[in-house]
Formats: sequence, structure tokens, C-alpha cells
Amino acid sequence: MHLFFQDKWEVEGLQTVGILLVVCSSLKLMHFLGLIDLSTADSEEDDFELSTVCHRPESMDKLQEQTKFTKKELQVLYRGFKNECPSGVVNEENFKNIYSQFFPQGDSSMYAHFLFEAFDTNKNGSVSFEDFVFGLSIILRGTINDRLNWAFNLYDLNKDGCITKEEMLDIMTSIYDMMGKYTYPTMQDDAPREHVESFFQKMDRNKDGVVTIEEFIESCKKDENIMQSMQLFDNVI
Repeated sequence: MHLFFQDKWEVEGLQTVGILLVVCSSLKLMHFLGLIDLSTADSEEDDFELSTVCHRPESMDKLQEQTKFTKKELQVLYRGFKNECPSGVVNEENFKNIYSQFFPQGDSSMYAHFLFEAFDTNKNGSVSFEDFVFGLSIILRGTINDRLNWAFNLYDLNKDGCITKEEMLDIMTSIYDMMGKYTYPTMQDDAPREHVESFFQKMDRNKDGVVTIEEFIESCKKDENIMQSMQLFDNVI
């Protein structure tokens, strides 16, 4: 995995690595929760049996209407989520602990914070099963535009509809820290800032100092590596 990211880092730039990390870290999270394997039985006891759960999710039928998952898939998703998160919600500290296991060679706390913010759509400091399922529905079953919109929202830290150099520097630095500085001994401390400039040269089409959602989607769609990374989500579950 390290060599894979090293090649992408050096050849394509951190903006591509960032998209790939959304893919890989989401798949890692699903594997951690036991959500990728659908071979388990779709027992009706998983129809949101909630005797020990503090947070009560919406009915399965309603979630089926609101997402692109089948009832069986929702049952499997809920089983994995309930097993790892008995309270029914994940707070940011839990999220950071999970990601520290994925990337032990670096400091993943800041990237985990940004990813948690993207899943915590209600901004209440916790990710519920509904939050998790809604996000996964976009990532796994959404159109290319849906997925790129989700990634843009991750990078748009203050949610004002555009990505600034400061926001992208925070994202790039968090990726650099998470992958581990000692994993890439040839890279300098100013590498994230250099990649931010590369990102804006590529995506800031009108050179106004910010990247809009339209510029982001248009540029990503023209990037073969990013488009290939989007296809990694297809048929995961």
C-alpha cells in the first residue's frame, strides 16, 4: 500500500491521493465494521432490534426509500454498525481511534476529523447509523457527480461553496501527516504547500484564487486516475 501511494504521490500529486484516500479509507472503515461481506444471513432479528441501543434509527423501510440500499443490505450494514457501536452513534474520538489503526505509521487524527465532519451532516458531534448509511449510499451507489460532490464537501471545510488554498493546505497536510513523513524520506516539509499550488493550477480555471464545485467536478472528470479511483466503489456490496 505504501509503494502504491508513493507512486501516486510523486506522479499525480496529492489531489489525486486525496480522492484515493476517500475511497480506501471508506473501504477500510467498512471492512472494520464487517460491512463488506454480505454472506451473513439476513436474519429478521436485525430488523432494528434496539433493546440495548441508545440511539434509535429510523425504520428500515424509510431508510430503504431514502438510500440506494436494499433491505438485506441495510440489515447487514446495521449488524456491523451495532456490533462495533453498541450505543448507536460514533463520536469523533471513536472515529480517530479507528483511523489510527488504519494508519499506524502516521498521525491520522486531523484527516479523521475532516472525514468525521463530512459524515456528521447534522453537526451534533456524532455519526448515527442514518448519517453513516446516507454517506455510504452516495459513496457506493451515487453517480460520479454525487461522489465528487461528497468529496468536494469534505475539502470545503467551512462549507461556503468553494475551496480556498488555506483549506486545501489543511487537507494536504493532514494527508501528509497520516501517511507518515518517514514513509517518504525524499519529500520536504513544504511539499503539501507545493501540491496545493499544483492543485490550484490544475483546478482553478478562472484563476480567482478559489476552486468552485463546478471547477472541481470538471477537473476531476478529466483526470483518468481519479475516475479510475471512483470505480473502486462499484459493486463493493
